[in-house]
Amino acid sequence: MPEAPGSTAKPTETDRPAHAANSPSSGSLEKSPGSELITEDGRTTIQDSVVSKIAGVAAREVNGVHAMGGGAAGRAIGAIRDKLGSSSGASQGVSVEVGERQAAIDLDVIVEYGVSVPDLADGVRKNVKSRVEGMLGLEVVEVNIAINDVYLGGGDDEEESRVE
Repeated sequence: MPEAPGSTAKPTETDRPAHAANSPSSGSLEKSPGSELITEDGRTTIQDSVVSKIAGVAAREVNGVHAMGGGAAGRAIGAIRDKLGSSSGASQGVSVEVGERQAAIDLDVIVEYGVSVPDLADGVRKNVKSRVEGMLGLEVVEVNIAINDVYLGGGDDEEESRVE
């Protein structure tokens, strides 16, 4: 039966962040900065940025994914970031929402021309889910994919020539 508005029912252990689960004085239901896997032997905390990087790399592993992020401006920024050696490029085009034991992932993808988008999306979802769950132990509840552009080859991208 639904609770009446203004009800003072206590949150259950699964409703509270792990750091608040054992602290009765905590009335906050804010999400912790990372995800915590809790076992009888201790806790493992996984930051959102770790999930983002793994999801980004996993998405790029799928044939037909040209790049991550949105449009030419996003690709230009990514190219500059790569040349400077920044590791944040791995999470470009990826946003995550991470709870104690679950993660939801949103991807912005640029596909190569001629690739079947439904097949690509299915492959990306399966690979991202497999990598995140296998490496981190989090249950991936959804992988949302936004196709932001189609790479046609040549054009304005600063890619290396195939011939010298």
